[in-house]
Amino acid sequence: MGRKRHSSLRSSQEDMEAVRHSPQTPQTQSPAYRLAFADEEFLTSEDLRGVRFQLEYQKIETRLREAGVNSTVVLFGGARIPEPGKPAWAAKTDIAKANLEKNSVYYDEARRFARLASLTSKTTGFSEYVVATGGGPGVMEAGNRGAADVGAPSIGYNIVLPHEQAPNLYVTPQFSFNFHYFATRKIHFLMRARVVAIFPGGFGTMDEFFEALTLIQTGRMERIPLLLFGKAFWNRVINLEALAEEGTISPDDFKLFSFVDTADEAWDIVRQTYDLPEVVHP
Repeated sequence: MGRKRHSSLRSSQEDMEAVRHSPQTPQTQSPAYRLAFADEEFLTSEDLRGVRFQLEYQKIETRLREAGVNSTVVLFGGARIPEPGKPAWAAKTDIAKANLEKNSVYYDEARRFARLASLTSKTTGFSEYVVATGGGPGVMEAGNRGAADVGAPSIGYNIVLPHEQAPNLYVTPQFSFNFHYFATRKIHFLMRARVVAIFPGGFGTMDEFFEALTLIQTGRMERIPLLLFGKAFWNRVINLEALAEEGTISPDDFKLFSFVDTADEAWDIVRQTYDLPEVVHP
């Protein structure tokens, strides 16, 4: 956290420590005696949900501001997509295994795309175009790994799930965040985003794609490069043409995003959008 300002008043930390050393009596052991901000039962109560939203938003916002992170390049994509050469651990059928391993090419593309973003970020002192992912495995791991490849920091916006999970090992520890609320996580994904790259994935990936697309379509978010990696994949799993034919979206809505197949093709769109210098990378 930031440097503390001088204050002649006692701090909350000092009072918390004093309470820990209070005489053990029925009064001091009662939940009513706990300091409100140190009372876990009170803070997790239904009545405090609004406060928890605010805290979850503010903690991450404070940390990123203190670190000088102004903008991000966000990568969404399937947690189940393996690194090339490794088995598809999440496959439930033979055809799913074959397809996941075929789509492992996007692990490499996500990793390279993150390298390109991070090399550009380096020229800004890592204040702009910082790579951000959901912090998990698959495409998310590839994004954080690509940043680590070139010595750049990257963000992981993890979320508590019912099954055991942990942030991937390539997330920068000081930017390894954890969320309870999907809503506050979504805010942080998009509020600094200068680029959103969508790789093949499942429900979560589609949710994030349509969230960003809807915000841009309705003018609630500025027009930024929205990149769909894998035209063949997306045309197979989502029939956007049918929506246009049914009249529920406009033909012009197809201009809100771009299909790409490679990291270099995608970063060229970003570079031209923001008039960025070419990235020299082996």
